[in-house]
Order: sequence, then structure tokens, then C-alpha cells
Amino acid sequence: MSRRLIGALYTFFVASLALVLPLAGCFLFHGVYAEAGGTGQAAIGEQHEMPCDAHDAYLYARDALESQGLVQESVPDQKIETEWRDADNTPGIFGSLAGVHPQYRYVVEITPDSPRRSTIVVNVETEDIPDDQLSKYKASTRIGLFQKIDTLAQANPANIGTPAEGGVNYSLLPGEDLRGLAKRVTGNAANWQQIAQDNGLKSPNDTAGVKSVWVRNTMLKPVASGSAPEAKPQ
Repeated sequence: MSRRLIGALYTFFVASLALVLPLAGCFLFHGVYAEAGGTGQAAIGEQHEMPCDAHDAYLYARDALESQGLVQESVPDQKIETEWRDADNTPGIFGSLAGVHPQYRYVVEITPDSPRRSTIVVNVETEDIPDDQLSKYKASTRIGLFQKIDTLAQANPANIGTPAEGGVNYSLLPGEDLRGLAKRVTGNAANWQQIAQDNGLKSPNDTAGVKSVWVRNTMLKPVASGSAPEAKPQ
């Protein structure tokens, strides 16, 4: 075999090796990464309804996160993103070499449903956390976020305010639902539907956390001259 042919075969072998080794390295790296616990990115979402407007719901969520020492960044449109935190599962030596870094963070968005109702949506974003461990990083499980938000809301009720004109705010009597309120202040229990719509409520019993209910003037029953009103409005 001539030296020229041997040289050509050697050159072909080196060139082929240069193409194959990176591909083999990619497969090897992916195998080590997966075996070490690397699972890429994932997210789990939860939501929680609040009997207050979006701004107040945002403040409750922010304060609840701060109480857990979660450093956060506020972004436009009532949204909060916390910094990444290291997860419980450690990557080990091979995981570290493969670039595995188990971590998680919370992304909170507030959706306005009505002037007096809103929904807090919380997504936990994770990296390199096995699928069978994702649920334990949910905000409701990991830090009891929604319970803390409700506790803050009860301790510091949102100031709904009284309309300047066109209606009256009434406090609900103990055990009273919207039907009872409608009967008491308008004379017709069926008016609860319009009252619920005006206040962003969904049912006669959807009054948890509601401190007062607004009733438009056109629905109020007339008060006889010289007689006291049935209930003192707020």
C-alpha cells in the first residue's frame, strides 16, 4: 500500500472521528444529565379567588411572599416574580459536572374579575426537579401561600369605599345572605341577582370576606316620612 493511500485513509479516519466524537459526546452528556436528575424546565399552576379588587389582591400576595423571605421583583400588570431558590434534591458530583441545578421560583399574576373580585394565579417554575417531586413545590404546599394571603386579608380588610352617588353601602346582618339583604332594603328578595352583579358576586351566599354590599338607589324601597330606615347604611 502506497504512502499516499495510507495518508488519504488516515486523513479520512481523522475527519470521521472529528464528526463522530461531538455527537457521541452529546449523547453521553444527555445520558449523564438525565441520570443525574436533569429534567429541564416545568411549571405547575394554581389559582385562588379573592373578594377584593386586583390591586388589593396584589398587595396581599406581595406581603405574603415577603413574610416568607422570598425576594421578589414586581413587573407591570400586577405581576410578581420571585428569585430562584435551590431545591431540596442535590445534583451530586455527576449532576454538577453535567450542569444540573435543581431550583424553583414563583410567578404570581392577578386577574381582575370585577370591581370587587379578582383571582390570584401562581405558577411554580422549576428546573432540574424530577416530575414526581414537582407537586411539593406548589405555593399552597411549600409555603401555604393562599392561607397566608387569606389571613392577611382578614387582619387587614380591603377598603372598598362608599360610592359618591347613585347608591348606598349596607353591612350584612349576622347570617344574612344577599336574598335577605335584598328583601330587607329593596322589599324584593329577587333583587339579589342585580345586587350580586353590581358587587361582582356569584351567588346569594358568595359573601365570604365581604364587609359591605352596594345597592343602587333605584332599587331601594321608599322610607315613609317620619319613620326610621330599616338598616343603617355604612
